[in-house]
Amino acid sequence: MLKIIFGVLLCIMALVIVTPPTYAAGKYAVILQAGKESHEGTARAVHAFLYARELKEHGHEVVLIFDGAGTEWIEELSNPESSSGIKPAYEAVRKLGITEIICDFCSVAFGVKDRLSERKLPLVAEFEGHPSIAKWADAGYQLIVL
Repeated sequence: MLKIIFGVLLCIMALVIVTPPTYAAGKYAVILQAGKESHEGTARAVHAFLYARELKEHGHEVVLIFDGAGTEWIEELSNPESSSGIKPAYEAVRKLGITEIICDFCSVAFGVKDRLSERKLPLVAEFEGHPSIAKWADAGYQLIVL
């Protein structure tokens, strides 16, 4: 009887050790508000792309929202002639098919709307000219603001 119990315990321990934990896929809205004027803004942009990519690669639903001064980043990085050092990080996000949303109001405020419109990028004005954050929160998305 002890041999049977010991054998069962060994099997259970092997399953616990060998079986990786499983996690339910989550939903995340990564909101980039940082601008290009500082080293900190660049770091925030890089991390927005890094977080979005990692989450997507782990099976989570991800939306990337360019808001406030973040509209300057999407204008620069969507420019085919851009030589920005962070363009590869942005391109990696695009290759994954992550949904991108750009604030219409902020694109005007930061002087980039005309160039974004020429590139046919998705300008959104759901709540007082801005993308709706409540829409994403109501849909179960956790907000990450950088």
